[in-house]
Amino acid sequence: MINKKKLRLGGLPARHGALPTSALEELLASINKKPAELHDTHTAHLVVHHNKVLGAHLVPGLKMDVNEMKDGIRAVIKIKDGTIIENPVQICFGMLPEKGIQKILMDVNCGKNSKISIIAHCSFPNALDITHIMDAKINIEEGAEYRYFERHVHGGGGGTKVYPKAKVNLEKGARFATEFELIKGRVGLIDINYETNCGEDSSLEMTARISGYANDIIRINETGHLNGENSRGFLNSRIAVRDSARADIYNKLTASAAGARGHVDCKEIVQDKAAASATPVVEVSHPQARITHEAAIGSVDSKQLQTLMARGLSEKESVALIIRGLLK
Repeated sequence: MINKKKLRLGGLPARHGALPTSALEELLASINKKPAELHDTHTAHLVVHHNKVLGAHLVPGLKMDVNEMKDGIRAVIKIKDGTIIENPVQICFGMLPEKGIQKILMDVNCGKNSKISIIAHCSFPNALDITHIMDAKINIEEGAEYRYFERHVHGGGGGTKVYPKAKVNLEKGARFATEFELIKGRVGLIDINYETNCGEDSSLEMTARISGYANDIIRINETGHLNGENSRGFLNSRIAVRDSARADIYNKLTASAAGARGHVDCKEIVQDKAAASATPVVEVSHPQARITHEAAIGSVDSKQLQTLMARGLSEKESVALIIRGLLK
């Protein structure tokens, strides 16, 4: 019998159900998935509703130690040295009630020469006053690769506050790539804070694609330190705001080693009474390092708009298509 307060999962398949199947079905339906899709024994998954683990399944080489807390979970995730996890791990964090707090505390370690890709959905379809806090510590050992794609699904009420925070360490030759996407539903408030230290021959890539409207607030604070020789870094933000929404983007790359290379790229589309700011910061303290940056804020491109309208689309349809292209 599994302890509901503490769920330990080893390298062999394991499953756990803590709430009625209807709750699992409703949460998965909000991200267009069915429970049957979790039955693939070759694909690991973890589903968490508030502070309850609804389902979990692992594959050899992947270990989890999950603790259910009052307002969320604490998860220690380890990938063994040399483990190549072929199928992307499926993760779903969410809350079905209108109000509440969910804290996800994660400690991730990717062993030497391991490789893992995670697809995470965070869903709050009925939120009126929901706070979601993600606090992660990620260590990627020599030669390992960790990819994390996070898609948020929010309702139309704008009552979601999201605080993703991560401290990431890349050892020699490690690879780290993360994508954050929130382009459907109201943002509410999102405040992203990521910091990464990059060792020799490692690479960092962080991408955010967010669309805000009404009185949504978008804040991004991403920092990458290229400390190792020949390390690479790319910070990429694609933001669209309309109505009275606001976006403030702060992207920083530092380079302190020979051969370090990086680029900061921020593009924002502003409509109506919305407002946006972009602060690309680059710091170089080695003569053989190089970092570049590009930032652009403005309305939709008039030539693109005219071209699309000439092909029969309305102005509203044309603007929506241009924004989708930016956020693709």
